[in-house]
Amino acid sequence: MDMLKGAEIARADLTDWRKLAQGLHARYRVDDFGSAVRFVAAVGAAGDECGHHPSVSIGRDHVDLELVSDDAVYRAADGTEHIVEWVTRQDVDLARRITAIAADHRLVPDPSAVSVIELGLDTARSATIAPVWAALMTGNAESQGHGSPSDEIRDATGRVPNLWFGDADEHALPRQRFHVEVYVAPEAAEQRIAAAVAAGGTIVDDSEAPSLTVIADQDGNTGVICVDASAAPER
Repeated sequence: MDMLKGAEIARADLTDWRKLAQGLHARYRVDDFGSAVRFVAAVGAAGDECGHHPSVSIGRDHVDLELVSDDAVYRAADGTEHIVEWVTRQDVDLARRITAIAADHRLVPDPSAVSVIELGLDTARSATIAPVWAALMTGNAESQGHGSPSDEIRDATGRVPNLWFGDADEHALPRQRFHVEVYVAPEAAEQRIAAAVAAGGTIVDDSEAPSLTVIADQDGNTGVICVDASAAPER
């Protein structure tokens, strides 16, 4: 099934969901654990009917869900097809069903609260070092390139954050190579950036904002606030 582009996801107008990194994410507020379990059971039944299921996490007062297809088709510029983890039509369709289920259970969506953490490592030799990180992070060599045409490390069980590799020239002097990428909903980005600045951080690069805003701490270490504005629901 073809992966969906941001504009296609936006046109779906998934008001409860936000596209972060590879998947669609939603958070619903619950009053108690029993309410969460009943909601998840209904979601599971809907997933059984269509043969597709979300990843689910239950917290003290919320249920988090992620929808992503592990067999999405990505076509490179040269026509080569890759099987990747990404949003497809089946994710959009199930997201709509889950939204209706949540409404039936009188649950309140909290799309601005969703967030995803990924790790970035700048290197000139991703193919060389990726096996080491695959082993360290997941214990499984197959996590290198899992769901991606690159050397990116993705744990199929979702236990650890994804690790992707950015291009960098070889150099001798020590410098920061790792950074954290924080994916947030479009409506949450301004507040998140303001909070980091108020805490002493500095915006060092907003040339690609709102998609990417690089923030440095007082020691010069950088992190990135990421937004997929192209997939935001249309209003």
